[in-house]
Amino acid sequence: MKRFYKETAVEATDGGFRVLLDGKPMRTPAKAILVVPTRPLADAIAAEWSGVPDKAEINAAHLPLTRLAATGLDRVVPRREEIIADTAKYAGSDLLCYRATTPASLVKLQHDAWQPLLDWAADRYGARLTVAEGIAFVDQPEESLKRVRDVVALHADLALSALYNLTHTAGSVIIALAVAEGRLSAEGAFAAAQVDELYQIDRWGDDPLALKHREGVAKDIGASTRFLALLKNARLRG
Repeated sequence: MKRFYKETAVEATDGGFRVLLDGKPMRTPAKAILVVPTRPLADAIAAEWSGVPDKAEINAAHLPLTRLAATGLDRVVPRREEIIADTAKYAGSDLLCYRATTPASLVKLQHDAWQPLLDWAADRYGARLTVAEGIAFVDQPEESLKRVRDVVALHADLALSALYNLTHTAGSVIIALAVAEGRLSAEGAFAAAQVDELYQIDRWGDDPLALKHREGVAKDIGASTRFLALLKNARLRG
């Protein structure tokens, strides 16, 4: 579908702010009117649509904030408990808990990048996760898993959409929560999620497919980080 509108705008409405295309409210793929709780997020979504060149194809990949908002409204609202469970379950096999045994340089990189985040989660949420060496699966303490789930469940629907996306992309709910709380920047989250990959590139070099994958990861993390920041005080349930 090519760009079919001339102007974008934002207006206040019940429950927040909606984006207008030529005066008509934008709708999600499920046909719900797209309403977000903060003006900065609505302005940013409107800017995405305003930035589509005249007569150009509308590509959802170029509208990441819109996609996260629509996912929150269409998928998280009707399936909230399922999305909470799907996000929180990553604590049971979180990327940060599985460490290499060799070489020593990689062992140190993983420890330096990941252990401070696990320590932060333990202090912040009382969710102390067990670290394993090698690929053997380790059972995490049930109380820690419950505490992570409780924290995930505190997030409002749209924030939960971004939190799930971050968790899935990074392979770590701890990284996602650190971003949501401002403990990690987008760049810091990307670096933490890509420790192993970047180490291998440093040793053996890069290739076009790996580069394209990393660029996609960086864009997804960046969009979710920005989305959460634009939600501001509406990130958590009232």
